[in-house]
Amino acid sequence: MISGRIVELSHKLYPGDESSELHIKTFFVEEVYPKYKREKDQWYIIQKVSLINHIGTHIESPLHYVKNGKDISEIPLRQLIGEAVIFDFAHKGPNEEIGIDDFVRADKEIRAGDMVFIYSGQGRYVNMKTEYQHPYLSPEAVKWLVEKGICCLGIDSSGIENKRTSSHAQPNHKILFTNGIPLIEHLTNLDKLNVDRVLVLVLPLRISGLDACPVRVVAIEQT
Repeated sequence: MISGRIVELSHKLYPGDESSELHIKTFFVEEVYPKYKREKDQWYIIQKVSLINHIGTHIESPLHYVKNGKDISEIPLRQLIGEAVIFDFAHKGPNEEIGIDDFVRADKEIRAGDMVFIYSGQGRYVNMKTEYQHPYLSPEAVKWLVEKGICCLGIDSSGIENKRTSSHAQPNHKILFTNGIPLIEHLTNLDKLNVDRVLVLVLPLRISGLDACPVRVVAIEQT
């Protein structure tokens, strides 16, 4: 039995209502596997799912930006299960920078092997035009986090890059992924946590060759 309060940190997805492709087609089992039989009027189904793998709360692997980087199936479990430190930067406005000084002023310990999750207050804007009007991290801050030894970075918005710049180089992605650090986007409910250090489980599908995957993220406030 798990000891502690469990908090859902991933969005529920609704086929047909998402900003990216997500469709489910339902078949009776014999339509896909004729060798299986069902009684008349028996509900026995199989479904096919079609989606964009960067939909909703999702994790991006180094392969997303590094040609020979690790894919989703190759991310070590030690980078997906462990403690996360929560930083509250909800006071930051749209397109406002989060720099090293902001992390230092937050006065929270980042230990080697920690995940770092950023609450920007933008989680409620998923699937809305305003979802791209979020604070961003400076490249210097991302390098600083890498030097701290983090194993995973997460945020409750659609990204960590400065959307106002004309550059499409995505320097923050490059810094993370060349250092083997995955990125989680579109977290939610970070404001529902009562403590700023929690046990976190990040569980994507283990599919070889996948650069990103919708993910179930669960926090446990240990007692």
